[in-house]
Amino acid sequence: MGTHGWAYRRRQPEGTVRYEAVRENLATLLAEASEVGRGLPRYVEQDFARYLECGVLAHGFARVRCESCKDELLVAFACKGRGVCPSCSAKRAHVTAMHLVEQVLPHVPFRQWTLSFPHRVQWVLFKDVGLLSDVLTVFLRAVFALQCRRAWRQGLRGGQAGAVSFIQFFGSALQVTPHFHSLVPDGVFVPREGRVRFEPLPPPTQGEVERLLKVVRHRVLRLLEKRGALPAQGPEDALQVYQAHSLQRRLRWTEVDVRPPPRKQPRCAFLEGFSLHANTHLHANDRHGLERLCRYEARGVLALERLKRAEDGRIAYRMKRPLPDGTTHLLFTGLELLRRVASLVPPPRTNLTRVHGVFAPGAQLRPFLVPQAGWVPTLEAVLRLAVLMLLGTTTAIHPKTCRMSLSWTQGTAIESSRSSPKSR
Repeated sequence: MGTHGWAYRRRQPEGTVRYEAVRENLATLLAEASEVGRGLPRYVEQDFARYLECGVLAHGFARVRCESCKDELLVAFACKGRGVCPSCSAKRAHVTAMHLVEQVLPHVPFRQWTLSFPHRVQWVLFKDVGLLSDVLTVFLRAVFALQCRRAWRQGLRGGQAGAVSFIQFFGSALQVTPHFHSLVPDGVFVPREGRVRFEPLPPPTQGEVERLLKVVRHRVLRLLEKRGALPAQGPEDALQVYQAHSLQRRLRWTEVDVRPPPRKQPRCAFLEGFSLHANTHLHANDRHGLERLCRYEARGVLALERLKRAEDGRIAYRMKRPLPDGTTHLLFTGLELLRRVASLVPPPRTNLTRVHGVFAPGAQLRPFLVPQAGWVPTLEAVLRLAVLMLLGTTTAIHPKTCRMSLSWTQGTAIESSRSSPKSR
């Protein structure tokens, strides 16, 4: 017990609805999946199996002892899964948000750009993670090109943009829907006299958002056709069968692939199933709001507090917002819930949080932007930045050609070496 009356309370996953559903229906799910193609991938089976051991003292724990009061407690090991375990997903979201706000994102205003796709494109992107990364690159190139053009019109030369992007494979109704959330500074970074200055830009207009969506749609479809991804092939294993079932799930008011656009909102565009939302803005001083937004974008599939047992014994999942017909909960049997969760487990070795532009590890301006404790720009870094300015490497790209080449990928990265205390 602390001085403020705080005490550690071990979570008990064994008594939750989610844990009971996995424990009672996992064997049935694996047997059912083994009869379809190659069955479930090994990483999905391991994610379920590790979840049943997560937070349970019988499967391992650490003994923590306080040196001052000599009190001891047991902390159960965690599974560190990315799809099935809600506790580990929430912990990862908190850690990711804190890291980004404290160590990566500078004190500048940010705008969230959210891009979603029609059903036929979602299925292709979910099957091929590499293609999903290429589509994200296409989208960010278009956004950065828009920032360059807007800065060019205001007389700003040498401006560069950056972004932190989150890849989500799920929607609020537990359906398969790959989409992007990108945090982009609402301005450009301009190198000036050995330092980098942030130049804010006015909010994008409705026309600029609509024109940007047209460009993104054209380039994405052209990329998919060039790769031969359209038309998409059918499912090949049990996991893809579950994903296809979740993706093809039609609400009864929607009969076609092109979903009807919602009510008109500023800085939002819809075109043939593609949608782009850019109306979420955060002030430079709203660091708590920025952390909350990062936590939302890095969240896991399921929120444990939204699950409960219905009167008929099924599992009720409360959605974030009611459906147009007033429905507030989705009802599943235990096996149906496991099928839905299995279809949303992200593939292994796939980074769901990515940095681009001036925030990328090899970016030339990153050492001047990212807050690093105990680091100051070295003389070599300042001189190299000055040379780059003289050579024109960081000069602005003409609006007509800025989509063809991006300056943050050119040249050698500025070395941000930090000398250790022993070498000083």
